[in-house]
Amino acid sequence: MEWWWVYLAIGLSVGFLAGLFGIGGGMIMVPMLVFVFTAKGFPAEHLMHISLATSMATIVFTSLSSVGAHHRHGAVDWRVARAMAPGIVAGALAATLVAGFVPTRPLAVFFAVFMLYASLQMFFEMKPKPSRQLPGAAGLFGMGAGIGALSSVLAAGGAFLSIPFFVRCNVPLKRAIGTAAANGFPIAVAGTIGYILNGLHASGLPDGSLGYVYLPALAIVAAASMPLAPLGAKLAHRLPVKRLRIVLALMLLAIAVRMLVNLW
Repeated sequence: MEWWWVYLAIGLSVGFLAGLFGIGGGMIMVPMLVFVFTAKGFPAEHLMHISLATSMATIVFTSLSSVGAHHRHGAVDWRVARAMAPGIVAGALAATLVAGFVPTRPLAVFFAVFMLYASLQMFFEMKPKPSRQLPGAAGLFGMGAGIGALSSVLAAGGAFLSIPFFVRCNVPLKRAIGTAAANGFPIAVAGTIGYILNGLHASGLPDGSLGYVYLPALAIVAAASMPLAPLGAKLAHRLPVKRLRIVLALMLLAIAVRMLVNLW
């Protein structure tokens, strides 16, 4: 457990950002875990899978803490969240079962490229214009399945996909953030189950693993992140979140570039 202080720092930063921006934290957590697990000498063929799975399992806890705080501010549309949940679970579970058979390098490239896209979208504030209303039950199920599938492969809470969708459907930004946080919980639960099942028969995993989930990192990151998520959510209703998103965008851009450089 000589790396406990690193896991602690990751948990504190991820928890705060999860509450502030309604994100699950995977965009930041996964690259950090990749760097740590590489330094610890984890098997290269499992490196990305362990990082994704551990991040996804942590989001189970951070999303609970974050959505509770947003709910207290009345910022969660539970009708929409409940309608999307079945599709989210189906998409996330299916995608993680498939991801277990994808080699580490393609997964890492896909993750880094999406981070580049997300960071540029945030930096240039490429916002969708409100142009329609929320779809019916079938449309919400389908959108939930797509968001769940992509988010589970990225080990993200789905905010980068959910929030633009909600804004396009004329949902106010703060309510979109809160509802996106609620979507993060079923994504994380289904994704974690998929990564655990996929890793049960993998060979060479480090001691302390449950499937692809590395439990020592999960315990510390989750414990550190949960108290910070309510603080972030509280500040989201007081601070100029739009300006803070530019800082987050630059951070994501730097991490993505670092990952791509390391891959080559």
